Amino acid sequence: MKPTSRVVDITDSVTIQRRIAAAQGKTECDGLIENIRYLDVFSSQWRMGSIGFIDGVIVGTESGLKAKRKWNGRGRALVPGFIDSHVHIESSLMAPLTFDREVLRKGTTTAICDPHEIANVQGVSGIEIFLDAAEVAKSDLWIQLSSCVPATHMETNGGGSITASDLLKLRGRSRALGLAEMMNFPGVLNASPDVIEKLVAFGDTLIDGHCPGLSGNALSAYIAAGISSCHESTSAPEATEKIAKGMSVWIREGSVAKDCDALVSILNLATGVSVGFCTDDRNPLDIHEQGHVDYLLRKAIAAGVSPEVVFRSASLTPARHYGLKRVGAIAPGYQADLVMLDDVRSVEVGDVFKRGQLVSEFDSDTQSTDALRKTVKNSVQAVAPADGDLQWPTGAVKVIGVRPGQIVTDHFTSHSLNQPTRAANDLGVHYLSVLARYGTGAKPALGFVQGFGERFRGAIGSSVGHDSHNLIVAAFAKKSMQVAFSALIDLQGGFVVVDESGKLIAKLSLPFGGLMTFETPEQISTALKSLRAASRSVGCELAEPFLQLAFLSLPVIPSLKLTDRGLVDVNRFEIVSLTE
Repeated sequence: MKPTSRVVDITDSVTIQRRIAAAQGKTECDGLIENIRYLDVFSSQWRMGSIGFIDGVIVGTESGLKAKRKWNGRGRALVPGFIDSHVHIESSLMAPLTFDREVLRKGTTTAICDPHEIANVQGVSGIEIFLDAAEVAKSDLWIQLSSCVPATHMETNGGGSITASDLLKLRGRSRALGLAEMMNFPGVLNASPDVIEKLVAFGDTLIDGHCPGLSGNALSAYIAAGISSCHESTSAPEATEKIAKGMSVWIREGSVAKDCDALVSILNLATGVSVGFCTDDRNPLDIHEQGHVDYLLRKAIAAGVSPEVVFRSASLTPARHYGLKRVGAIAPGYQADLVMLDDVRSVEVGDVFKRGQLVSEFDSDTQSTDALRKTVKNSVQAVAPADGDLQWPTGAVKVIGVRPGQIVTDHFTSHSLNQPTRAANDLGVHYLSVLARYGTGAKPALGFVQGFGERFRGAIGSSVGHDSHNLIVAAFAKKSMQVAFSALIDLQGGFVVVDESGKLIAKLSLPFGGLMTFETPEQISTALKSLRAASRSVGCELAEPFLQLAFLSLPVIPSLKLTDRGLVDVNRFEIVSLTE
C-alpha cells in the first residue's frame, strides 16, 4: 500500500489544463501571495516571488500571475506547513477535530498520528474513530495503525489484543498510512511470532519505531526487520548511530519527554534529510501557551541551527519519509500548505494556509463533532479500593524514582518505610497505586514513588496511564488516595487533586475514553491551570505532574514501572516483588 494524497488528482484533464493556464498567467489563480520571501527547501535558499495556487495546489512562484484574491506579503517570510512526525492526539486531551483546529492555527498542517491510547481503551473501534475523524479534518491527519495493543502482557487494557489480521482490515482506509511505533522491541529481537506477523503484513508500508537506548547489533537487527524511524532517542550519540544506520530520527519535545536540547546538535544541512520533529505527547496548556511544532522549531533555531535547515526538517524531510505526494515544499505542483512568519528566528506564526485556504476563515464543523460525541461510551468500570485493599509492606522496598522531564525512571531501595497509613517519611517517598478500570474487579496494584516532592501531602490522580490507561494515583495518605480514585470513577475519567484532609480541590473530566474532552482549548487550559495550582498547593514539585504520573505505568520504558498487575522491572521485562 502506498499512501494516497489529498492533492487534486492530476490525471483529471480539466484540472491539468486549469493549472497550466494559471501558471502562465492566462487565467486567474484562486489565490496569490505577492511580495513574499519564500524558502526553497530544495536548496535551502530564500527567494523573492509571488506564490499562486489553484485547487489547493501551487502553480507558480513568478511575477505576472493573476488571481481572484491577493495578499501582500510585505516582504515577510513564507515556509511550508509544519509536519508533526509522530503524535498521540489523545495526550492533547482534545478530541481529534478540536486538536486539528488548534494546531493548524500554529502552522501544523500535517500530522502523523498513532491512536494507540484510544485503541488500548476500546480496541479496533478506537482506531476507526480516528480514521473517521481524519477523513473530515481540515488538516492532513495520517493514521499509523497501532502495532502494540496492549503494549505488553503485564497490564490489562480495555481494547483486548489487536492482531495483524485486525489491522489488515483497516489498511485500505483512505487515511491509513502504515504501522505505528513498534514498542515491543524485545519482541522484534526475539522474533515473537505475533510481532513478525505484523512486520510481514505491513512490510510494504512505513513502519515506525520505538527503541530507546538500543545500539550495536540489537539496533541493526531492529532496523533490519523493516523499521524506519525512531522518536525515542535521548542523546546525540544514540541519534547519530540511528541516522548512520539509515533510520529517520524525530526530535521530540513533549510535555514530559523533552529531548530537543539533547539532540539539536545533530541537526545540520547534511543530517537534515534524516531528522524531523515530533511532539509525541504534548498537553493542551503547553500547546496553547508555548506552541506545537512551532515551539520545537523556535528552540532549535535559538540553539543555533540555521532556520533554513530547521524549516526543511519540519516539512520536506518527513513528507519524503512518509511518501506524502507533493507535500512539504513551496514549488509548482506542491500542496499549498503555507505558513507566513512575522519573524523567522522566533517562528512568529502569522497567516496559515491549508490547501490554499486561509485557516482563520475555516468554518467550524459542528456536525462532525456531534457525530464524534456519539462514539463516547462508559470506559471506567471500577470500584474505589477499601482500606483493606491498601496495605503496603514495610521495611526494604523497591521505589520508582521519577526523573523530572523524562519518562525514564530510576530504581531505588528504601529501608525505613514503617508507617501503616502514611508513606512520605523517607526523602519524599509516597504511595502509588494503579487500579484496573475495565470491570475486572481486581484489587489495586501497590507501589512506592519518589520525586513528587518531600512536602507533597495530598493526592494526584489520573485516568491517563500509558498505555493501558488504568487509574493511577500518587498520594501521601491512604484516605486521600481513596478520595482520588472515587472522584476519577465519578468523572468517568479525568485528572483530580485531593488535599491532605481528603477534600477534592481540583478536577477535569475526560469522558471521551477517559482520555479526551470536547471542551475548547481555552476551557481545557483554564482547568489545567487550576489543577497545576492545586498540585502545587499540596506540595507537588513536578512542573507537569499529570503526564509525569501517566508514564509511571508504561512498562516499555525503563526501568521500574507499576501496572494494574504489579511492579514491573522493565529491564528484566517481568513483574517483580515490591519488597527487596
